Amino acid sequence: MKLVSWNVNGLRACVTKGYMDYFKAVDADIFCLQETKLQGGQIEMELGDDYELYWNYAEKKGYSGTAVFTRKKPLSVHYGMEDNYEPEGRMITLEFEAFYLVTVYTPNAKRDLARLEYRLEWEARFQRYLKELDAKKPVIVCGDLNVAHQAIDLKNPKSNEGNSGFTPEERACMTELLNAGFTDSFRHLYPDQTGAYSWWSYMPKIRERNVGWRIDYFLVSDRLAESISAAGIDAHVMGSDHCPVTLELGAFELDKLNLEAP
Repeated sequence: MKLVSWNVNGLRACVTKGYMDYFKAVDADIFCLQETKLQGGQIEMELGDDYELYWNYAEKKGYSGTAVFTRKKPLSVHYGMEDNYEPEGRMITLEFEAFYLVTVYTPNAKRDLARLEYRLEWEARFQRYLKELDAKKPVIVCGDLNVAHQAIDLKNPKSNEGNSGFTPEERACMTELLNAGFTDSFRHLYPDQTGAYSWWSYMPKIRERNVGWRIDYFLVSDRLAESISAAGIDAHVMGSDHCPVTLELGAFELDKLNLEAP
């Protein structure tokens, strides 16, 4: 099973920059988007009859938003966390027979950290939500988590210490989440790889010089870790300030998984 996650930073703009070429070439079973920045009826996606499309639009126009395009029809779909509602359109949960799929666009703490307190409250809720799902069946989490977890996950860690996306508090939240029973799929396969980034500033020459951050992830319940056959970062794909990240799970069949709650 192949999954893709991409913060497109405006889907309508991304479509004009080669989005469909990548979508067709990657041929994913499940394709997740963050920061779609649109409302219902503002785009027509011709993806063929193979895909079910699910959208979570932000109330604020041109802001946030998530989507999932899936060949596998889910048993249920949930928007947000506690309530089936998310005003900023940040999350969609699809329930399948063998697992939950959660795509998320985590709130940014803002450059001046004005939203850090809200971010930390959101992180606590998010962790509780994922643990509740994980108690029922395995979970696959993907999206823009807006944090570089370790120094290896950004080009200039020393000069960015304490900055939004690399504060001790945000990094601790990621550590807590992983310790709660989740595996960072990319680091599971490539624990020491440097220069692996998924976001770059639009400032001149930044992406060309690969001065980036790895803030887009696929996390899986620990009991799925041994099913990870590939995890990638498609840094060559343009169209957004983020690039797509990918996950492949081999032998993903009910009789080959321990689906009992941890």
